[in-house]
Parts: sequence; C-alpha cells; structure tokens
Amino acid sequence: MSSGFPHPTPADDAGGAGTDRLAALGADAVLPAPVSRRSPAGDIALVGVLAAFIAACAVLPPIPTGTAVPITLQTFAITLAGLLLGARRGALAVALYLAVGLAGVPVLAGGTGGIGVLAGPTVGYLAAFVPATALTGWFAGLARKARPARRFLVLAAAGVAATWLVVRPLGIAGLAWRTGMSVQAAFVVDLRFWPGDLIKCLLAAAVAAAALRAFPDLLRDRR
Repeated sequence: MSSGFPHPTPADDAGGAGTDRLAALGADAVLPAPVSRRSPAGDIALVGVLAAFIAACAVLPPIPTGTAVPITLQTFAITLAGLLLGARRGALAVALYLAVGLAGVPVLAGGTGGIGVLAGPTVGYLAAFVPATALTGWFAGLARKARPARRFLVLAAAGVAATWLVVRPLGIAGLAWRTGMSVQAAFVVDLRFWPGDLIKCLLAAAVAAAALRAFPDLLRDRR
C-alpha cells in the first residue's frame, strides 16, 4: 500500500548518511594534514641554495672593527638558514659552505679560503656556525604552533638565543686562544659585535617570516 510519499532511493540514502556524518563531526572537525611535498632532491636543492647564499654574504666587503675580526653578514646568513630549513637541513647547508671554504675555495669572510683560517682569530666563530644553525632551527620549530602575528617574535628569539648561547662563547674562546689575550679582553672585543648581530638576527627573522608566509611547506617538517 502506497503511503503517498516517494520512497527513498539508494542515492538518497547515501547522501543522507553522508550529511548525517558531517553533521556529527561538527564545524570544528579536524581537517586532514596537508600532504608534504618534501623530497630528497628538494632537500639537496635547498641545502645547496642556502650554502651559496651564505658564501655570497661572506664574500661581501667586511666592515673593519679595528681588531682581527671584521663584521660580515655570515651571522645573518647562518641564522636565516636555520630559520628557513630547520635544524638538520640548515646545519647541512652551513657544513657544506664550510667544507667548500676549508677546501680552498675563497668563500669565507673577506674572500679567503683554505684550512689556514683555522689558525686565525675567527676559528671560534667558524666552529660555532654549524651548532648555532642547528640550535636556531630547533628553536624555530616552535613557530609551527605560533600565530602568524607572533611568528616573527618566535623566529627572532630563536636566532638571538642560538647566537648568544653558541656563537658568542665559542667566538670569545677562539679569539682568546689564537691571539693570546685574556678571556676578559676577548669578551670586550666581542662586545662590539653584539649590536650588529642583534640587528642581523632581527633582519633574518623578518625575511624568514615573509618567506614562510609565502612557502608554508617549509614549516611542516623541521627535522
């Protein structure tokens, strides 16, 4: 006996069930995580590009300070490498840059190269580059959970923390070791780099924040 109403078809049943499931999930349902586009070839390309960028920053004419250690853009470049690529890939980019420079290619500060630089007063700063970049990248991983408006502050804090925890102590130790001055005297010499390094960390954070807005995939995997 007909009830006077159309009987539901299988398509109607499927559509209704799907609607019911969506309603049950609610508006706050968690969306699937975006598919990562990361690949070994992409990692190698990023590491190579950042290593070349560090070299370009290093060979720019340094600013004399009246001491054996000039001001360069290396701190800016290694900080940016950690902020953009994370701990592992950022450290690999810096390690590649150092390997090329120590092999004799004139890509170190002031257009120098070769293992002879390890006998100079900048040895502590060079030794600090890889661990400082790795620590910057690790700290910068916190930016994944930060709101976009606060991301710059997280990135800036990452760069500043790594610079002062790693670059400053190792740089002072190397300066004292290679010049024969006391640690206190080396600390006074190092002080003149602090304002510039702070500015470079802030600039690197601003560049990284803009790049991560344009390429959010760089934040999805910070290994």
